[in-house]
Parts: sequence; C-alpha cells; structure tokens
Amino acid sequence: MKHIGGIKISEGFVSSVNVNPEGGVPKNSVNSAKLFIDGVEGDLQKDTKHHGGPERAVCIFSSELINELNREGHKFHPGSVGENLTISGIDWSILDTGIRLSVGVSVIEITKPASPCSTIQHVFSDRSFSRISQKKNPGWSRWYARVIKEAEVFKGDSVSIFYSED
Repeated sequence: MKHIGGIKISEGFVSSVNVNPEGGVPKNSVNSAKLFIDGVEGDLQKDTKHHGGPERAVCIFSSELINELNREGHKFHPGSVGENLTISGIDWSILDTGIRLSVGVSVIEITKPASPCSTIQHVFSDRSFSRISQKKNPGWSRWYARVIKEAEVFKGDSVSIFYSED
C-alpha cells in the first residue's frame, strides 16, 4: 500500500498523548498536543542534557509492550516512563533509526532508542529499569524521534510506519 513519500509498512493509532508541564515523569494524558521541531507542546524536561531538543523532540512507546510489562508484574501506564506518544498496533520490532512515522498529519523520524534511567525505576517491580534498554533487551525500548512535519496530534490519530523513497 502506497503512502505519500514512501512505502507503508505497519499501521496503528495513538492510544495516549502524554505531557508534563513541570518536566520529568510521569507524563499525564491529554487529548492532544502539537509536535514542534524542538519538542512537544506543554511538555518540559528536567534534564536537558539527556532529554529534549530537535533529535529527541518526541519520545514514543508501545501500548502492547506496556501491557506485556504489566503482565510481568510491573506497574506501567501510558506516560509512566516519559513517553509523549503511546502507540497501539505498530510492529515495534521493526523500528530503527531513520524510519519515519506519520502520526495524524505530523511526520516524525526515529533518531535513537531512549536509554532508561533511574527516574523510571519506580514502575518496575524489581526496580530494574534496564528491562526496557535496547542494548540489554532489543525491541523493548522507547524511541526518540525528530519532527519532520509539525502538527497537532490527537489521541486516536492513525500512525503509519513507512520507508522514505528519497
């Protein structure tokens, strides 16, 4: 199936849009937020050395992985580990640097896995936040993305992964 600017691979939807105007975690669910080149409307970061900026403007995570982690006995909810967009229905195993996603009318591009840190250890039953480390457990990490096309994103918006043809 063709997508403007690329080949569509996987399709899902935004199950939660999450921000924290004071910075840090958890991020709280809101109906919508605008994705800007330098970050998400209404969201701040306490540690700008490791979070935020154009290459880490948006953090995404999978609702299916959240559900699986909860089955393991952890205490996750959308936004609990700092993701701005919780996404359902996407094949998380195919995500990698350079892959683009259309999110509603916005477009984002994966830049790198989001390394977990101790500020999220409270959601893990054993406090072992490395459970969502890409290095230790490939396919279980959150991902950072840059914003290619700014737009407001709403809970329920469609999400498509596509490879760019350029």
